[in-house]
Amino acid sequence: MLEEIGRSVRDKEGLGIELYADGADLGEMLEAYRTGLADGFTTNPTLMAKAGVRDYREFARAILEAIPDLPISFEVISDDFEEMGRQARELASWGPNVFVKVPISNTKGESSLPLIGDLAAEGVQVNATAVMTLEQVAGVVEVVREEVPAIVSVFAGRIADTGIDPIPVMRAAVALASRRPNLKVLWASPREVLNLYQAAECGCHTIAITPDLLKKLSLRGKDLDEFSRETVQMFYDDASRAGYTL
Repeated sequence: MLEEIGRSVRDKEGLGIELYADGADLGEMLEAYRTGLADGFTTNPTLMAKAGVRDYREFARAILEAIPDLPISFEVISDDFEEMGRQARELASWGPNVFVKVPISNTKGESSLPLIGDLAAEGVQVNATAVMTLEQVAGVVEVVREEVPAIVSVFAGRIADTGIDPIPVMRAAVALASRRPNLKVLWASPREVLNLYQAAECGCHTIAITPDLLKKLSLRGKDLDEFSRETVQMFYDDASRAGYTL
């Protein structure tokens, strides 16, 4: 299934956007890599906990051994900036394809921009995460280095959850990031496959896609009349299997 999706999506049909598989299930990550579906990978502590990961280093090193040639983002797990910096440098040392996710602030709301700037100056490839405002995007643009690859992950899905249309925000984020040729804007927390096409239209460089959404990419261009019939069939089959009567 994913192999067929991979062949289709790799063509991108002119979308011009990278797909990063978002998750922490090693098997799913390796399948996305093997099928050529993913251009990169992202994970975070919440996803790792849900996937039952017990040893961070063991998990990360297993992934890096199996996927040595695509960008992979791992996140720091401290709330103290000094310790964040130590963790970020350790994560970065694990491989040249590692991007270090640093949240835009700590839990007190104190900005991480000074740390992000220091790490970028040292050559660490930073993925500034949990970004939701254009002021935060502008701050990242100011502190990253032109010569060092970096990512700013804007949580468009969470912005939409508040009732705000994320499209203008994402367009503006892309415009701000254009000042740094090595800075990619990542559409984070997508809620539906439509977000992929919206992200591409906004000019986002990449989008983080969950396994469930990845599997839906094969629906691109599907005939809606046939989709309607299949949905009716699903309802009928489920009612029959359940033995419902009226």
